[in-house]
Amino acid sequence: MDESSEAVTARCPGPSVQDYLDRDSRPVPPALRYDRNDHLGSEDIDVDRFVSREWAEREMERVWRRVWQFACLESEIPEVGDHEVYEIGTDSLIIVRTAPDEIRAFVNACLHRGRKLRTSGGNVAEFRCPFHGFAWNLDGTMQTPPCAWDFPHVTPEKFALPEARVATWRGFVFITMDPYAESFDTYRGTFDAYYIWPLEKRYKSLHIAKVLPCNWKVAQDAFIESFHVIATHPQMLPWLADANSQYDVTAGQPHWNRMINIQGAPSPHVADSVTEEDVLETFYYSRSFYAATQGRDLALPDGEELPPIPPGGTARQVLADRMREQLAARADQDFSQTSDSELLDAINYLLFPNFNPWGGVKSNIVYRFRPNGLDPDSCIAEILFMSSPPKSGETPPPAKIRWVPEDLLFADIPELGILGPVFDQDCENLPYVQQGLKTMRKPGITLANYQESRIRHFNQTLDQWMNK
Repeated sequence: MDESSEAVTARCPGPSVQDYLDRDSRPVPPALRYDRNDHLGSEDIDVDRFVSREWAEREMERVWRRVWQFACLESEIPEVGDHEVYEIGTDSLIIVRTAPDEIRAFVNACLHRGRKLRTSGGNVAEFRCPFHGFAWNLDGTMQTPPCAWDFPHVTPEKFALPEARVATWRGFVFITMDPYAESFDTYRGTFDAYYIWPLEKRYKSLHIAKVLPCNWKVAQDAFIESFHVIATHPQMLPWLADANSQYDVTAGQPHWNRMINIQGAPSPHVADSVTEEDVLETFYYSRSFYAATQGRDLALPDGEELPPIPPGGTARQVLADRMREQLAARADQDFSQTSDSELLDAINYLLFPNFNPWGGVKSNIVYRFRPNGLDPDSCIAEILFMSSPPKSGETPPPAKIRWVPEDLLFADIPELGILGPVFDQDCENLPYVQQGLKTMRKPGITLANYQESRIRHFNQTLDQWMNK
């Protein structure tokens, strides 16, 4: 579908995101004024992509071994010899800093008998196989093999470690295993023009991972639309304008899309029965408020009463002003002219296939969903908190990944705060979606034209890669 695609015109009654931005108390960045939703059709999406082992195997070959994908952070490998192991499907790669200004990625397998060279990150001077002692330098060149007399047929130039391509973007390291892939700059398209916040100035303060009993696409789809809020998160309706969310999908930009959720204003499903005072009260006291700010929310100090709403004012304005005050006290930046939207709203991006950074200045969340080996019925879900450095003192080192056992809820992780219970509400649906997809007699799932347009946009991009 080309750039001339018709836009989806049907919208929920009530104020749009752009209407709220018109009333913002501060100048709104042009990036948030982008509002485009090309009609991508109304056809069903086939079920096989979620449940078929054969599909998962083809996806590994045609997608994961060819696309650009987020592997680790530059801050996780600051010194020469520092490395992380990145695994996707059946592939394992070593992402290593080989020089102060160089990062490379090598296939994580000994070329002698195939043992993994590294099972975890760390710092090494070489990559030595624990099985027989074959070793490679940090630049992937082979050292003299043990018992070299018995390997006259092995030469260093033929035994260099296979390599993936590497690119960096705002502190994140991306790789592609396709030597002929387009550059990462071209792959992103116009993404940089609309993701305007400096993630490279933040540090990873939390990294949680858990295996979920569903396909990775089932999981990711659940987090790129707000249509589910009315049934899955009803406690949010007084302060989250769910059905009025904006979904940006552009036919000519297949590798990224976006949604903007207005917070501090009621859902159109309940707006007729909710006052501004109700919005303010539920926003503060609902344990489902998960707009993270340095790992915290806009909770009131013990014993403090709700701030008053001035005559003619709104709860949204009060909340934005309070957020400015809290950020000014914690961060070494001036937020006095930052827009209400950047402070309050949930602005979620997807860079294909699975990089999900949140936008704005108050949000510090990155999601990543990826396959768990080639199992179509499970995936790895990750939550990263990217926090602003403390106002004084050194920036803490990036947090290590922490795996959550199957029997532990996200709500049981104190550092997640009120994001934990909300994430659990989402995840409660996922195994039943996976099971239902296998038992439904209908060959495909049916999507809303607008509210689920990001899912269609993602799946059409996926189809393009699968059919290349």
